[in-house]
Amino acid sequence: MPNTRYAELGAFLRSRRERVRPGEVGIAPGPRRRVPGLRRDEVAVLAGASVEYYTELERGAGSQPSGQMLAALARALRLGRDERDHLYRLANRPVPPRGGTASHVHPVMLDLLHRIDGTAAMVSDDLHTVLVQNPLAVALLGDLSAHRGRAASFIHRWFTDPAARLIYPPEDHAPQSHSFVADLRAAIGRRGPDDPEAVELVDELLGRSREFEALWTARDVGVRRDERKRIAHPTVGMLDLDCLSLFSEDGRQRLLWFTPRAGTGTGEKLALLTVVGTQAMRPSAGPSAGPSPRAAPAPPGGRPRGDPRP
Repeated sequence: MPNTRYAELGAFLRSRRERVRPGEVGIAPGPRRRVPGLRRDEVAVLAGASVEYYTELERGAGSQPSGQMLAALARALRLGRDERDHLYRLANRPVPPRGGTASHVHPVMLDLLHRIDGTAAMVSDDLHTVLVQNPLAVALLGDLSAHRGRAASFIHRWFTDPAARLIYPPEDHAPQSHSFVADLRAAIGRRGPDDPEAVELVDELLGRSREFEALWTARDVGVRRDERKRIAHPTVGMLDLDCLSLFSEDGRQRLLWFTPRAGTGTGEKLALLTVVGTQAMRPSAGPSAGPSPRAAPAPPGGRPRGDPRP
């Protein structure tokens, strides 16, 4: 990448950083703040990068950033779709296809995510790939944004990886499976039957899961808008929740948030979970049943998908 392109990339990052106000990303401004926008170290934390690496990018002296890093920077800096695409072109990286697993999180959804205080929330695409979670959602469900490839879709993991179901009571598995498949049919109806990402997902699931094959053949359709979820959390016990969704205009992204059901004691358990912080999502089935422990909570505003750390 030519030096002039490095310089323009750095200048563009700097201009976008100066535009974002701390409150927009969940950072308290503080009385001694000298700049109206974000500081370099704050952008680095939000994007999951080192301060040194991000500083070099702004100076035009860094290495070519990866696609994952660009996606994280776009979310941290609240870039619109056109700005996000411009960032990729400046870095000489291919612009991600619309609706792919590197989906651009709509800035309005990110803003809403950060404004939902004390509530577990996350943004996913219509194939149930989690794009970003707030810290309480990570504490509740584990880091669902850390998966790669086809396994990035929770529907894929639900039907191919038994560990994906371990925090849900066995009696809830069948209705959850039906709901996932009906929602997937609705998503493909919006995307069109020739959408490559959706077609590849369905083809693989048909070849690996008889349960999925039976449900898919039934051709039931239903968008997941609000559902009851019970989660057996390894630290605070059973949680009885309502899961609600807010959709983007094209239906390809949804903001999900989880509220306690009245009279179940879940509200108190969620309050305890905010104090306990992010824990290893490791059900009692044994040490290999769940994802690895996390030593620290997510950065302000949640960890972006991929958490790239150069």
